[in-house]
Amino acid sequence: MKIRLIILSFLQFAIWGAYLTSMGGYLASVGIGANIGWFYSAQGFVSIFMPAIIGIAADRWVQAQKMLSFCHLVSTLCMLTVGYLGMTYGENVTFGQLFPVYTVGIAFYMPTLALSNSVSYNALEKSGLDTVAEFPSIRIFGTIGFIVSMWIVDFTHLSTSYWQFFISAAWGLLMAVYSLTMPKCPTKPAGENKSLKEALGLDAFFLFKQPRMAMFFIFSMLLGVCLQITNGYASPFIQSFAADANYAGCYFVEHANLLISLSQMSETFCILLIPFFMKRYGIKTIMLIAMLAWVCRFGFFAVGNPSMSGVGLLIISMIVYGVAFDFFNISGSLFVDRETAHDIRSSAQGLFMLMTNGLGAGLGMIAAQLVVNSYTTNEGNYQVGEWSTVWFIFAAYALAVSVLFALLFKDSKESK
Repeated sequence: MKIRLIILSFLQFAIWGAYLTSMGGYLASVGIGANIGWFYSAQGFVSIFMPAIIGIAADRWVQAQKMLSFCHLVSTLCMLTVGYLGMTYGENVTFGQLFPVYTVGIAFYMPTLALSNSVSYNALEKSGLDTVAEFPSIRIFGTIGFIVSMWIVDFTHLSTSYWQFFISAAWGLLMAVYSLTMPKCPTKPAGENKSLKEALGLDAFFLFKQPRMAMFFIFSMLLGVCLQITNGYASPFIQSFAADANYAGCYFVEHANLLISLSQMSETFCILLIPFFMKRYGIKTIMLIAMLAWVCRFGFFAVGNPSMSGVGLLIISMIVYGVAFDFFNISGSLFVDRETAHDIRSSAQGLFMLMTNGLGAGLGMIAAQLVVNSYTTNEGNYQVGEWSTVWFIFAAYALAVSVLFALLFKDSKESK
């Protein structure tokens, strides 16, 4: 069963890895780089409501493994359509053609992140295995799947091609079929199911009456702004160096996805550091570390380049990403779990996700698009311009949030 779930986790994230970090480069190559932010903000906005709606349906009416298959099938058809449109219209493809189809696809993909966890937990329990002890070692293969998919796109030189969506669709079709082989997940009696309000975390909004928790959720949203920026813009940034004769032909200009994949490797390692830091430091210190890591993530992008003399700075940026992402997302989730009453913990987690990956990431990408479009333009196949200024602006934002958090958030209740 563990091997079967490892395959499930691998496929789940291989689908995403095929395009998440390289889609921005493709959009820039077909002349719609000015709209990159809309594609990545869609992911955040659909995360506000779609996982809850699909989750309620899986709880009440449709077994989770069947709902997982259905969602992947719809998403796969949408990604096939995006690839087909890209193939048919080439460099003449428009934002209006791609964006609606992509948005439907990502709207059905995002709920599968939670559904695949539910299917895995159910399978482990039916096999008599401890979910806490066994699931982390299974989930890590999701990150491996993400990286493998990135490498396939990179080494086949498809980082700026519509073919990345066909690759994602191929993984998705496998996942849609494979999901149906998983053990049946029971549906619950109506009285035991969450309402939409509970699933969205809305009944946890009374936590905003507590100044400390209100401050935490507000800063979670402000830091959530950073979450998708480099997913959307790292690839077009690195590939833009190809337009400069001084950097054309540099290895990592040709293999941007390979360089970016170091971020996912770092993320995997940094998960192991969280228990150490959680035992020794309060949430304020850990969140400040995450915030300052975001400053470094953007700052090293601003001063690095793909040449032998500058690529080391880009590599450092990839390494600190693991701290920036994990210390914020995972430590924040653990803090919410520890600081809220048992009967609203699930709702509080929903609120944390809504503030960070929903509102924060969605609004953040729209704002990031305004900044990028103010300093860069599409020229030929590349998004070129004052990228250093762009990254310094993002770094300054993260630093400002860090300073305000240090001044305003109180951790007197934290156990050291």
